Amino acid sequence: TGANASFISVPPPFAAEAIVEAAAAGVPFIVCITEGIPAQDEAVAYNRLVREFPTTRLLGPNCPGVISPGKCNIGITSGDIAMPGGPVGIVSRSGTLTYQALHELSQQGVGQTTCVGIGGDPVPGTSFIDCLRAFEDDADTRAIMMIGEIGGSAEEEAAEFIGSSVSKPVVTYIAGVTAPPGRKMGHAGAIISGSKGTAQAKMDALAAAGVTVALNPTEAGEAMVDIVRKLD
Repeated sequence: TGANASFISVPPPFAAEAIVEAAAAGVPFIVCITEGIPAQDEAVAYNRLVREFPTTRLLGPNCPGVISPGKCNIGITSGDIAMPGGPVGIVSRSGTLTYQALHELSQQGVGQTTCVGIGGDPVPGTSFIDCLRAFEDDADTRAIMMIGEIGGSAEEEAAEFIGSSVSKPVVTYIAGVTAPPGRKMGHAGAIISGSKGTAQAKMDALAAAGVTVALNPTEAGEAMVDIVRKLD
């Protein structure tokens, strides 16, 4: 058909197969919003993409998708809360906080270049680092907002990348400061194991990399507005 993107929202038992099917059809960009895909299915699908379809980019699963305001929207993010014109790029693990990040900036008159919800499952197709690298290379993006949450090591890995490879200002908010260890919060990826994956550990790593760390979403928006106003 000549399609260059596929949007997948099929039920969890069939989603991994649908992802591979789209890749096999030559679609270079796949967005999967389906929640509840078994972790083993996700891992198998991701490994097949890496081995057999290395030029295919998967966003998700269990994500709100991606929106470049005024240009393209693939997923379930409302265009009404986004504002075209840049200069902020947003990347988020949390679906709901993705929407709030957009709203916080838009109501202050600060537009976005692109907003990417990478999803919170244990096996994401696109990582924080993938998006940070893209925003660093994008001339229209002059500042970056990163929304993380408890569980895993993605934020710590992002902090290391920011420290070595990102020249643009970054603001972050990490959800789950009061989350108890061992309890899943919202989805499969948001769980603290022992001393690993805590919000404080992530905040400390990002602060050490020179990132502005906010304590709530509104504070993150305000910090970004201040940064943008100083860019001009």
